[in-house]
Amino acid sequence: MKRFVIILGVILVVLGVVGLVHPVFTYHQKEEVAKIGPIQATVNEEKEVQVPVAVSIVLLAAGIGLVLLGPRMKQ
Repeated sequence: MKRFVIILGVILVVLGVVGLVHPVFTYHQKEEVAKIGPIQATVNEEKEVQVPVAVSIVLLAAGIGLVLLGPRMKQ
């Protein structure tokens, strides 16, 4: 159980740091615009998602807490 808590803490720390360093992520989404019989028209649209700074800070703090308190847990 201790090992799981520590690993989860490390993952949260990494996600928090990535969110602070690179807060904007882009991804591509295919969207069907028109469909007439066997003919389809699709659009490849690029979208952006911005990670709020508060979420990154909460992830970072929770991860540090789990890493520090994980070894002190009772079995």
